[in-house]
Amino acid sequence: MAVTVVFLGPLRDLAREPERQVDAPLDWERLLAMVGPEIAGQLRDDRVNVACAGRVLSDKTQLNAQDGDEVALLPPVSGG
Repeated sequence: MAVTVVFLGPLRDLAREPERQVDAPLDWERLLAMVGPEIAGQLRDDRVNVACAGRVLSDKTQLNAQDGDEVALLPPVSGG
C-alpha cells in the first residue's frame, strides 16, 4: 500500500527527486515529517497547494491520501 508524492517546480529541486513512494495512508502531519524541514516550511506557505487524486485541496491540512493516490505538491506559479 503506497502513495506517490510528486514534487513540482522548485520543490523538486529541494527534494532532489521528482517523486517519492510512501506508505499509505498519508495525512498532513506525516507528509510534513516525510519531506523534511526545508520542504515542510515551504508547504506551510498559503501559496503552496496540495492536490490529492487529481483534486486541489481547499484545506491541505485535511490531506487523507489512500493506497494508490498521487499527492502533488504545487508551488506558486510566477509569470510575467
